[in-house]
Amino acid sequence: MADMEREADTGKVVRQHAEMENFFSGGFAVKVPKGEPKTQSSTKGPASAETVKALEQIAEQTGQCRKCELGSLRTNAVPGEGSAGARIMFVGEGPGADEDAQGRPFVGRAGQLLDKIIAACGLKREDVWIGNILKCRPPGNRDPRPEEIISCLPYLQRQIELINPDVIVALGAHAAKTLLDTTKSIGQLRGIFHEYYAGIGHPPIKLMATYHPAYLLRSYSPDNRRRVWEDMKKVLSELGLAVP
Repeated sequence: MADMEREADTGKVVRQHAEMENFFSGGFAVKVPKGEPKTQSSTKGPASAETVKALEQIAEQTGQCRKCELGSLRTNAVPGEGSAGARIMFVGEGPGADEDAQGRPFVGRAGQLLDKIIAACGLKREDVWIGNILKCRPPGNRDPRPEEIISCLPYLQRQIELINPDVIVALGAHAAKTLLDTTKSIGQLRGIFHEYYAGIGHPPIKLMATYHPAYLLRSYSPDNRRRVWEDMKKVLSELGLAVP
């Protein structure tokens, strides 16, 4: 009986692993009919030289920043990257070890999954903008501290003002709670559009909260994958883009 139970447990683990591998390597893959384009535009067109320069200046400032202890603990600041004319901005919590090493956002396993989600939407990574609430990695990937968010958030707020996307996708609870200034859970926030206010004189920007790719890797299930995909379909619809 014990041997049968162990075999059942092993079979379950194998099935879950196979499902996870499919999800990670192609679970979000899009089947495109032959002859149709595989990607669609998610940019507003070329950004002005002033906007590009201002974003470069923010990147330089984050590289020199020592407003909190993270500035002296990091390997590299991770200011964010992508198109200055992006219609979609993806915002996560903070850099991880891979991001800290390379100075680029979402390049680890969670980043590879985000790339697949973006591709599943018929979009390209270089046409969107990707960043985080924090520009430096918290030690051990711990949660951001309030004083760190207060010090770092103005950089992101200025980037949002400059890019002025049509939609912000907040990846995970920390990003969603910070941008919306709320204590609601990600389960309460995801699935519907909220409004993010970039500042006085700026019209509100639509914000969709969804699960962070790292959460999907930790807590894979068809339901969680479906929820993220439903969120992304709403984003595409809001932008008037084709839903694969």
